Amino acid sequence: MRYETTELEIDVSELQIGMHVTKLDRPWEETDFLLQGFIIQRQDDIDALQSQCRKVTIEGKVKNPEYEPQPSELFKRKEKTKFIQHSLRPDSKKKVTAKRPLPRSSGENRITKRVTYINKVDVNYEIRNATGHYGEAKKVADGIMSGLRVGRALDLNRAREVVNDCVDSILRNDDALLLLTKLKHKDEYTAEHCLNVSILSAAFGKRLGLLEEEIRTLGLCGLLHDIGKAKVPTEILQKPGALTPEEHAIMQNHANWGRDMLMALPKVVHATIDVAYNHHERLDGKGYPRGLEDYQIPYFAKIVAIVDTYDAITSNRVYDRGRSSMEALEIIHRFRGTQFDPDLTREFVQMIGIYPPGSIVEMKTGEVAIVIASNPKNRRRPRIMMIRDANKERLPKFRLMDLSLKPRNDDGQVLEIGKEVPDGTYGVVLQRFIDSGLTLGHQTGGVT
Repeated sequence: MRYETTELEIDVSELQIGMHVTKLDRPWEETDFLLQGFIIQRQDDIDALQSQCRKVTIEGKVKNPEYEPQPSELFKRKEKTKFIQHSLRPDSKKKVTAKRPLPRSSGENRITKRVTYINKVDVNYEIRNATGHYGEAKKVADGIMSGLRVGRALDLNRAREVVNDCVDSILRNDDALLLLTKLKHKDEYTAEHCLNVSILSAAFGKRLGLLEEEIRTLGLCGLLHDIGKAKVPTEILQKPGALTPEEHAIMQNHANWGRDMLMALPKVVHATIDVAYNHHERLDGKGYPRGLEDYQIPYFAKIVAIVDTYDAITSNRVYDRGRSSMEALEIIHRFRGTQFDPDLTREFVQMIGIYPPGSIVEMKTGEVAIVIASNPKNRRRPRIMMIRDANKERLPKFRLMDLSLKPRNDDGQVLEIGKEVPDGTYGVVLQRFIDSGLTLGHQTGGVT
């Protein structure tokens, strides 16, 4: 008996726990669901869908009529029943990403995009430029932090230069630099974190439709948001255990130090002061250093607050191992409205998606791949580079695949991502791909 994965549109009254919802009858960004596509696991999820949609599309398995022909009407009736049954498979253990809808105020403002950007070049081309820009910007970020520690002045012009190079790359194709932000090194956390926040903030600004000059300013804000940590003693900054109340107070003071350091510079960009000073403020007034409330927090500081948290959670630090992108997004989503701006949170979650570029993923059929580029229309089906077979053996030739086209493996099974796995799993190390100069056109390097 042969089955194939397909989709079926049903009325929301037919929804059952266990179904895999892949599409709605309205744009995902107009709903309160965390990400595009999820498994229904609670009655709350059904209630949420029924309150916001009339019809949805679910994914399941049906018999392939090429192998077992049946009269058309009888086939449709039988296969719809079988489709529902297979969409409720008990072995489905995917995590629910839908949440019960939050009440919306009638006066809530939606984000208005002033500019609509498109990627101008393919990620395969841009990754070569992006790798060079990332390496140079990382040197500058490291030089900023180490230089400030020994009393050297901040070279703001050089900082602008590397940020502008990164923004140019992002405007051409943001997937390339977003892939590089997945590189995480515990011993280089502070400088690497500042650079990643810069890149992610600029890419976020592109998604938000900011003007080009605003994106460049936002990228500079991200690079300099934590420069106050240059005055935090290294024994506190790199302490592997929990901080004492006194140490925690010193750490929090980096926001004040960052403000003072930037204010002392000639021709400083004032937005960088706002972000360095306010990126740890919260909408509910429980942030630091001043306990500002929603309307008092600068817009760019709200953006960097989300990006800063995301990169921190997904990074390897002396006291904690980095978590998956999905875990980070769930945490940020949980604190929308109290810590983070709800509209910005929704946009950021949509930008990152379930499997951002640079993620190492394992197919449901066992193969291993690296996510190369996202698919805005379906975040569960990005472009990937297949590098290991189902037995975890290195492929003689890496294969680029677009999962939105539902390609099949050598056994005829549709390829779908099962889960993201940590960097280094099955001998797949992202850093080795970057160091070897591997792009989608090369077939060497990256695995042991």
